[in-house]
Amino acid sequence: MKKNILIFGLISGLIVSTLMSISMLVCAHSQSLEGSMILGYTIMLLSFSLIFVGIKNYRDNYNNGFISYGKAFRIGILISLVASTCYVITWAIVYHNFMPDFMDKWVAKTLSEAKQHGSSAQELKKMSEKLQGDAYSYHHNPLIFVAYTYMEIFPVGLLVTLITSAFLMKRKKQLAN
Repeated sequence: MKKNILIFGLISGLIVSTLMSISMLVCAHSQSLEGSMILGYTIMLLSFSLIFVGIKNYRDNYNNGFISYGKAFRIGILISLVASTCYVITWAIVYHNFMPDFMDKWVAKTLSEAKQHGSSAQELKKMSEKLQGDAYSYHHNPLIFVAYTYMEIFPVGLLVTLITSAFLMKRKKQLAN
């Protein structure tokens, strides 16, 4: 089971890390955060399709065609954790070496959008202070950086795992029918 998790987790991590790096470097000069976010989450879903493949591979090749929901969930969540860890490490490298001004640009873009949507000067000031504080913590506190980055990708893997585990679950009595 460990080999299966590592293989599919690392392949998924390689896919999400490579495509995320390319898209972030290309989209770094883009004015649309929404387009970048849609692309990013599409990449995550694509890479997490390996959860399906990993669970199915284990079920069919190592577990005689059967797997409980719990076992499928454990395999899927561990694949997701491996892939998410690859993503966090890659984003740390990209962010700190190639895009250290990412958070400043994100804060400026967020404030600009809030201003365009009619936020008052007082609301903008309060929002600016909060966003600047968050950006400072993100950039200077490794624990916050890692936690925020995991919170970006891991829930996607959890969702894929929940759905895939239910879909691929086969009990022994189901096989007899």
